[in-house]
Amino acid sequence: MQLSLATRLVYVFSVVSTALSNPTGEHQCRPPTPQPSVFPLLDDIDIENLHSLFDNGSLTSVNLVHDNIATKDQMNNTAGSYALVGAKVSRESSVVTRLRDAGAVILGKATMGEWAQCRSRKASSSHGWSAYGGQVLGAYYPQQDPSGSSSGSAVAVSIGLAVGSIGTETSGSIVNPAERSNVVGIKPTLGLTSRDMTIPISLRQDTLGPIGRTVKDAAYMLTAIAGKDTFDNWTSTQPYDVTPDYVKSCNYLGLKGARVGIPRNGIDYYTDDSTNPVMAAFEKAIQTVREAGARVIEEANFSSFDPPSFARNSSIVLDTDFVSGLADYLSSLSSNPNKIHSLHDIAHFTKAHSGEEFPDRDTYVWDRQLGRNLTSSSAESWAAYQANLLMGGENGVVGALDRHKLDALIMPTFSSFHLPAIAGLPVITVPLGFYPAQTPLKKNLKRTMVSVAPNIPFGISFVGRRWSEEKLISLAYAFEQRTMIRRKMKPYIRPSFELSDQLEPTEETPFKLKVQYRPPVFDQTMLHERVFQRLLANVFSVRSWISSVLWSSQISL
Repeated sequence: MQLSLATRLVYVFSVVSTALSNPTGEHQCRPPTPQPSVFPLLDDIDIENLHSLFDNGSLTSVNLVHDNIATKDQMNNTAGSYALVGAKVSRESSVVTRLRDAGAVILGKATMGEWAQCRSRKASSSHGWSAYGGQVLGAYYPQQDPSGSSSGSAVAVSIGLAVGSIGTETSGSIVNPAERSNVVGIKPTLGLTSRDMTIPISLRQDTLGPIGRTVKDAAYMLTAIAGKDTFDNWTSTQPYDVTPDYVKSCNYLGLKGARVGIPRNGIDYYTDDSTNPVMAAFEKAIQTVREAGARVIEEANFSSFDPPSFARNSSIVLDTDFVSGLADYLSSLSSNPNKIHSLHDIAHFTKAHSGEEFPDRDTYVWDRQLGRNLTSSSAESWAAYQANLLMGGENGVVGALDRHKLDALIMPTFSSFHLPAIAGLPVITVPLGFYPAQTPLKKNLKRTMVSVAPNIPFGISFVGRRWSEEKLISLAYAFEQRTMIRRKMKPYIRPSFELSDQLEPTEETPFKLKVQYRPPVFDQTMLHERVFQRLLANVFSVRSWISSVLWSSQISL
């Protein structure tokens, strides 16, 4: 008995991270628990009209969400931990509901850095690893560090497993994985998207945002998920009652007449030998921005830029927020089989469960958080938060924008997210380039993955004031259209799922996901005919090819 098209698609999407973690040929894995509610929705999608999935304001698409965003269906919401496997949520995330209402099919949960990278020392863990989900790898170099924590969300979009995905960001967790996967990521203004029923890190920094292959795709998703929500009071600060149509901001002439600044002191602090190729590409991008009609203001520096200071303050804010916010989320569960009610319970569970890989992956962050004699409402936590708002706002991004009468700042993505994180400001990253062929390899601190190597992508970010997403999207789109960087390199790995030789999987005979390799060279001659010829033999590949051909043709409109 053959599985339906929808069932097969669900299976393929569910194994993205584990497939990439075994690049030796075939990866065997057991079939997931099926979700019958998604099958008819997928089977209703007209393959021949995939190019119009986003037409007429309808988000008829196939999306993934981060594994800390609650869906009220058969999927777990675990933040990558065995501690929450089997727990049931009382209601669905408001963002997920908005996506469904807009026509999206939520196909699965993307693997993430466990607890959004809020558990271990950097040297004790790795981006994109979780006990429950395994290790996500980037697709542009063997054993590539995908960055985090929205690792699977970015990699899945990059290799065509989903039209788009939703990630979460506290500090860099959308834009960093997006740049390393050669895709677009939008970290919205704090309060533009609801955090309802999302496993939190910090109420004062967390945001949910879209990851897409293009600026326009990300804009469609942002339009769908933005808006006020009674379950998240921070959204009540939005200056409008009707959510803007961010797709209308996708303007090829968006850079013409714009004033953009370069905060050199906020960039130089983070540069080293490994960032030289990034900075070379960034300088070329500045010229592109000028040629598009923008006025570029050099040395639009931050008046006060003290990373050690805001790092100390952020540690206090995030530590105190996590303890209280996590307890609030756990109290909302309708079923909690492991009886997890607090961070103390999670720490105890993690140290006792073999799958959590303790002590090789330590619990340093939790130990520090539990050792603080503070709460999120304490005077010290409030003072740290206020100091960060000042440094990120008046003394940082907002001050630079106001002094020079700027529309936005432009920065390499590796340096762009710190101040917007602490001040609740929006950031958009788009592809900027790739490390050149002779780049020396650099490994992550745990020495398990490659963080710098030939062909690994990097990005450029547009940073703005609160609620300036329309302007940032316009600028980012104009830059994207003039450069088309994403087309200049393809992932070295291309998963494929052969329909013709697969039978229904059983416990004895699991499916095999074949992983094929190809040189990272963009084929300029891809034609629609070749795409649809592959359709009959390989549904997975056709998703990737359709995304490459049809979606790329859409962004030139």
